Amino acid sequence: MTIKFNPKEKLEVRDVKDISSVEKASIMYFLQGAVYCWCKNRPKEWFSMRDLMGGENFYWEGTPLFALYQKHIDKRKDHIQSIEWAGKDSGWLLKRIISDDKREFKTKEEDRIRKYQWTGKE
Repeated sequence: MTIKFNPKEKLEVRDVKDISSVEKASIMYFLQGAVYCWCKNRPKEWFSMRDLMGGENFYWEGTPLFALYQKHIDKRKDHIQSIEWAGKDSGWLLKRIISDDKREFKTKEEDRIRKYQWTGKE
């Protein structure tokens, strides 16, 4: 099911903890830029966090997103689990960015992930 997503809707948006406010802000600016690029270059296509950051590959080193992985590897000491949990955190941060954006998006859950599409409306 697809619904319009705007700030008036009550979709759950969780906070990501255990990273600094500077790290969180850097990640959010980074992801906001990725969303803007996607909407500019692929305005009719659905996207998810995986689409923005290279599919199933984990190449976050050198980006602000690496702080999410570092947070989990420090706690769990397990590479695979840390990637999984960092991916979940990044999805929550992306959802926050979409919910705060001035533009209007549609959203749906598909293949166990959240996807978004810009409606073309500001």
